[in-house]
Amino acid sequence: MAPQTALSCLRYPEPPTLVSLEEAKRELEAQRLSAKQLNDRIQTAEDNLARLIQESQCAIQQMERERIALEDDMAQMLAYISPIKRLPQELLRQIFYMNFEDYPCCAWVLAAVCKLWRRLALSMPKIWSKIRLVTTQESSADIIRLWVERSGQKIPLDIEIFLKCANTQPTVTVSRRRRASTASTIPDGWTTPWADAAQWITPLPPHPMPPPPMTPYVDFGAPHNTVIPLALPTQTYETLVVPVSADRPHSASSQSKSRASLHWGYIAFFYLTEQMHRWERFVFRFDRKFPSFAALRNVAGDAPLLREFEVSCAEPAFAGAWTWLPCSKATSKYVIPELQSLTLQYVPFEWSAPIFANLRHLSLRTLPTNSLSLDRILYLITQSPELESLALYHSSVNNVVLPLAPTVLRRLKVFSIGGHYLLNTLVDSLSLPAIRSLTIDLDNRDSVEDTIANLVARSNSPPLTTLSLAYGTTGNPNGIYYAPGSMIASWHFLREMDHLRTLQVGGVGFENFLTSLTFPDDENGQEKWLCPNLTTLAIRGCHSHGDGVSKLVQMIDARNPDASTGNPVVAAAGVVPTRLKRLEVHDCVIPGMDVMVWLQARIDEVVVSEPPSDSIVPRSPPYQYSDF
Repeated sequence: MAPQTALSCLRYPEPPTLVSLEEAKRELEAQRLSAKQLNDRIQTAEDNLARLIQESQCAIQQMERERIALEDDMAQMLAYISPIKRLPQELLRQIFYMNFEDYPCCAWVLAAVCKLWRRLALSMPKIWSKIRLVTTQESSADIIRLWVERSGQKIPLDIEIFLKCANTQPTVTVSRRRRASTASTIPDGWTTPWADAAQWITPLPPHPMPPPPMTPYVDFGAPHNTVIPLALPTQTYETLVVPVSADRPHSASSQSKSRASLHWGYIAFFYLTEQMHRWERFVFRFDRKFPSFAALRNVAGDAPLLREFEVSCAEPAFAGAWTWLPCSKATSKYVIPELQSLTLQYVPFEWSAPIFANLRHLSLRTLPTNSLSLDRILYLITQSPELESLALYHSSVNNVVLPLAPTVLRRLKVFSIGGHYLLNTLVDSLSLPAIRSLTIDLDNRDSVEDTIANLVARSNSPPLTTLSLAYGTTGNPNGIYYAPGSMIASWHFLREMDHLRTLQVGGVGFENFLTSLTFPDDENGQEKWLCPNLTTLAIRGCHSHGDGVSKLVQMIDARNPDASTGNPVVAAAGVVPTRLKRLEVHDCVIPGMDVMVWLQARIDEVVVSEPPSDSIVPRSPPYQYSDF
C-alpha cells in the first residue's frame, strides 16, 4: 500500500464532522499498518546486508590469512634460493670471524638468525671466547656456564665481567656547569657512554690511571640480549637496571632473587676457575662487596696463558685471610709465566706474592686496613724492573723499616701515585728516565714542587708531556685531604718541562698559577715562557680572589691572541708558545657570558663549571651554551 501524501488531511472538511472523523481514523489505521510493513522490510534488508558484509569480511580475513601464509612460504622459499644459502660454509665462517674481531659479543646475535647460522656459530668456539658481560647478583650465573661451554676446551678465554650489586643511591650534588666546545668534550674522571647520568656512589679519590677503551658488552637484562658499548671504569660505575619478570608473583620473585644473590659468586667462579688454564685475560669489576664475595678466594691455580689480571671494586671490600693468587706465599709454585698486566683495587693482596714479578703494567689501590711500609712497597715495584706503567694509591702507609735503595725504572712511561703523604719519600728514591706522564695526588703536608723538580733532575730531564697535580682530589671541599697543589709556592719547576703538552692542577692559587703561564715579566719573575708546547690546560677547585677572571683573560690573550686582528704571539728568549687548544676550568671562577664568548673565539674547546655558592644548597643541573 502506497503511503498517502503529507497533505491528505486537507481532503476533509473544516470543522470536522462525525463522518469525516470516522473516515480519518480508518485512514490513520491503514497508514500505521503501512509504516509497520515498511519497518519490517527495512529490517529484513539490513539483516541481509549485515549477513552479506559478515560473510564478505570472513572471506576477506580468510584470504588475508592465506596471503600471509603464502607470503611466509614465499619468504622461506626466497631465503632458500637466495645466494647466501649457497655461500660455502668456509666463507661464511670467515665472515663470522671478521665480525668477531670488531664485535666480541656477535656470537649471540649470529646464533639467533637461523638454524644454519646457529649450528655454524655453535661449531665455532673461537667466537665465544671473549666474554663481555654486564650482570647482577639476581641474574642467573648459567649465562657464564653457557658462554664457557660454547668456547670449547682449548681456545684461550678473554673475560670481562661487570657485576652491578649496589642497591642504594645516595644524593649527588651536581654543580652548575657551563660548557662550550666545538668538539665532543671529555667528562671529568671515568665515565660510561651515558656521561650525563649522575654517579650513584660517593666519589673516591680517583685512581691515577687513564680510562679503558670502549668495549661492547651483553646485558642479558635488556630486551633481546642487547649488545651495548660500555666503557667500564676502574672506580665508579653507572647503574644498569635488570627488569624483573612480571609473570611471577612478587614474593616468589623476591625469594628467587634472594637465593640467587647469595650464591651467584660461588656458581660463577666455579665455572670460571674450572677453565683457569685457558685464561688469557681476566677482568672482574664490581661496585661493592656482595654476599658471595668470598668466592674470589677460589681464584688460585696455574694460568699458563694469563696475560692480564684485574679485580677491581669501587669501594673498600674488607676481607679476611685469602689464599687466592695475589695473596699466595712467596714459595708458592703457581705457573703464571705470561702475566704482564695486573690491576687490584680494594681487594686483599700480599706484597711478597709471586704474581707481582716481571710485570709491564701495575695498578694498585690498597684497602685502608692494609698498611705497608715504604720499603715493602719499593720491593714490590722492584720485582718488575721492566714496568711501563705504574699506578699506586695507598691511603695508609707505614714508615720505612729497611733503608730505601735508589731505584731506576728505565722503561716506565706512565707513573701515577696518590694517597698517604709518606709516599713522597718513595718518589724521592725513584729515577724514571723514560717518563712521559706523571700524576701526583699525594696527601702532602709540605711543598710538592721540590719532589717533582728532584725527580725530573734525577731522571735526566725526560720529555714529560703530561703532568697532573691533585687534579682528581679537590672535589670534596669539606674533607681533610691535603691537596699537593695547595702547597705549591712557586711554579719555577715548570722551566724544565718544555715538552709538556697537558697540564692538570687542582687546589692551587688561581691567580698565581695563571700569572706564571703568561708572558714572562717582572710580575711572574720568569725569563722565558713556561710550558711553551702546552695545548691542554685543566684547572679544578682553585682558590680565587677578585681578579681571577682578569688573570684568566690575560693568560689566554698572551698565549692565544685574536687571529683576526693579526696580532702574533710575543716571543721570549726566542721561543713562541703553542696556542692552547683545550681549556677546562672547574669550580674556580664565574666567568660570565661575555667572557665565555671571548674564550670561545680563541680556544677550540672550552669547558667551564662554576663554583658552588654553598655546597648544601641544590644547584641547577649541567647545561651547555649554544655555539656563538
